[in-house]
Amino acid sequence: MSLFKDSYSALICKNPEEKVRLTNQLGEVKILNDIGTTFKIKKMPSPGRPQKPRLVNFNGAPKRDKSELGMIKNIHAICHIEFNAINLALDAIYRFQDMPHQYYSDWIQVATEESYHFTLLNQYLEELGYQYGDFDAHNGLWQMAVATDYDVLARMALVPRVLEARGLDVTPSIKKKFSGTKFNQMAEILDVIFEDEIGHVKIGNYWYRHLCSQRKIDPVKTFDQLIKKHIGSNLRGPFNIEARTLSEFSQKELEYLEHPDRLSI
Repeated sequence: MSLFKDSYSALICKNPEEKVRLTNQLGEVKILNDIGTTFKIKKMPSPGRPQKPRLVNFNGAPKRDKSELGMIKNIHAICHIEFNAINLALDAIYRFQDMPHQYYSDWIQVATEESYHFTLLNQYLEELGYQYGDFDAHNGLWQMAVATDYDVLARMALVPRVLEARGLDVTPSIKKKFSGTKFNQMAEILDVIFEDEIGHVKIGNYWYRHLCSQRKIDPVKTFDQLIKKHIGSNLRGPFNIEARTLSEFSQKELEYLEHPDRLSI
């Protein structure tokens, strides 16, 4: 087995079902005694993805109103997020090849859980008479992967702790929109995703703080610097403090999110 080569193969795979299969193969390796040789690291402006959905800028993404079609577009949008999340986890394995073995075990777990989420959502879309790719989607998630490909610390700071953590903030309100409707099955799928995402953010928090400790830098101040560099403005709430606490954001980090202007430099 060459973990880095195999994760790269899954990452560049364009067929969603085959990408899921290759990702799940990584998950079948329970103990990483030997992760294999390193593999050439390449810039990845775009990972493997099918021709559809057509990617548009954020403002051009389909409007999702409360109509039946609007609800289906919302399901498709979440399906697209989970497809991107597979690629983000695979890239976290492939790109950063000098981390402890536990790091790779953790991110293999994330990748296989994201592939399960995508499969649940795509199957549900098919039950509704649609499939992944039927509506336009935006590319914001992968743009952050490209922006942080220079440093695993930046990746851990901004993908799980910002992008995935935002899912913890908004999923409960999204679930309410589906609960008690003909799309109630979507609410059940969101419960599965929400519980797993707490674990994913927790993994990101662990490795971010591990890297900060290793480099002897302050995690809150460093996070603030990376937010300013890559996002350019403070993160917007409201924040799901309970879920973020479960995913092991520290009290100082939670205080920073609520009051970034009070950070003492």
